[in-house]
Amino acid sequence: MIKFFLMVNKQGQTRLSRYYEHVEINKRTMLEAEVIKNCLSRSKDQCSFIEYKDFKLVYRQYAALFIVVGIDQTENEMAVYELIHNFVEVLDKYFSRV
Repeated sequence: MIKFFLMVNKQGQTRLSRYYEHVEINKRTMLEAEVIKNCLSRSKDQCSFIEYKDFKLVYRQYAALFIVVGIDQTENEMAVYELIHNFVEVLDKYFSRV
């Protein structure tokens, strides 16, 4: 199950966040800061899957934009990785040159 969906730029600013479980506002900002720090600090040679607390992070970078999805332990990482790619393709078709 997907827990949250984030779109973040290279400066660490959240551009879009969507939570599918209730998380208090002050905990959201702390969670986003930690997740962004973990994803931005990794090199391109490292895997795009991170185990973080009680869930996994799947992220993908497109130019200056990072898309991060938090999932539970039972979810398939590759399926979520493809979901991110399909989401970006849809945005690209709809808005042209996302």
